[in-house]
Amino acid sequence: MKKLFIFILLTSTVFSQEKKDTLFIAQDSIIESNNQFLFSDADLDLIDSLLVDQKFQSALVDSLSYIINDKDIIGNTDTALSTDLLKVRLSNLNDKTPFNLAFNPSLEKVINSYLLYRKRYYPGLMAKAKYYFPVFEQYLDQYDIPLEMKYLAIVESALRPQIKSRVGATGLWQFMYGTGIQFDLKVSSYVDERQDPVKATIAACKYLSELFTLFGDWDLALAAYNSGPGNVRKAIKRSGGYKNYWNIRPYLPRETADYVPAFYATMYIFEYANEHNIYSELPKFFNFQTDTIQIKRTISFDQISEKIDVDEDILSELNPSYKLDIIPFIKDRKYALRLPSDKIIEFLDKEKEIYALADTDDAQREKPLPKYFEMDQRVRYKVRSGDFLGKIANKFGVRVSDLKRWNSLKTSRLKIGQRLSVYPKKLGK
Repeated sequence: MKKLFIFILLTSTVFSQEKKDTLFIAQDSIIESNNQFLFSDADLDLIDSLLVDQKFQSALVDSLSYIINDKDIIGNTDTALSTDLLKVRLSNLNDKTPFNLAFNPSLEKVINSYLLYRKRYYPGLMAKAKYYFPVFEQYLDQYDIPLEMKYLAIVESALRPQIKSRVGATGLWQFMYGTGIQFDLKVSSYVDERQDPVKATIAACKYLSELFTLFGDWDLALAAYNSGPGNVRKAIKRSGGYKNYWNIRPYLPRETADYVPAFYATMYIFEYANEHNIYSELPKFFNFQTDTIQIKRTISFDQISEKIDVDEDILSELNPSYKLDIIPFIKDRKYALRLPSDKIIEFLDKEKEIYALADTDDAQREKPLPKYFEMDQRVRYKVRSGDFLGKIANKFGVRVSDLKRWNSLKTSRLKIGQRLSVYPKKLGK
């Protein structure tokens, strides 16, 4: 049973309307006892499920504990993983890594909880990992950081490069603005390099290297990455000078106390996925199936998509650092476009056409709609599941840039049920 403050924390997360309605139904079933509001077990199962879904699916991650509720750490025995088998497996992992993966009951409960409540998310995460892990491993090796540190990005962001916490931590490695600037991650109106998989990974490697130099221990470096080195120093002092993570854990902030076990649990599940019948989905791309090209003027994703056969959603997925789906051209800071490798030649063949289209669009910017677009010729279109701007533009014989201009859209992202104003060309000619 849980107190009401848990519900207040959970409802701060951004939910779909359907999930909000479900949460409010759960809220109505709260039991009042001794002037304290408590959840029933059924409510807790529902809320835990919805929140974990938000953590792995939403574009916004709230600052939730890495262990969602007390059920995660109290008596979950509904699992095929025996204590003796877990001890053997953790010992095998411990022999291969510089982390302290010794068995303890707290870690066992976290692993069992993840297997029980979060198993369905791992096939999708593993598919993303097939794309991102080779990038991580390249730079982790370059900076002499244990390759297993790649699992940290799963704990931080569920491998969603555009994810942002409610306090502003952003990207795969969840850098705050100030820390990002400290490690040369630029943020502008157009670009957030905290969302760039390569640049953010390099920054994370530099930061982790500094933390290891400071503490001489990778477990403590992990804890400091989450809560800052000051909190780790204070925990060491309050513990009486101990420097083993498990000895100082009671003196760390609650979130950090849960953070390192979450990392260990994630490592265990990825390393022993087959033994738990967890198999990866197919990734959309492997990293080696993509390549980059330097652009020579400011261009937008819809202009690229209009000239070469690549959907804007793919461009956004491969180029997550561009906040407005626009690649700026800055003389002293070069920005590149990442494309599927088989589209590079097509881009080069049509590069002049793309830049000419961008010139035309720039010349038309801020001009009013043509006179033949009368108000009675406007169509109000409701976005349906599976719609994207290119599909809607083709349906009405208009351009994506027109749809954006008519509806004051800064990006190409749409929501189901959203209303768009469209002025079909066939009505104006």
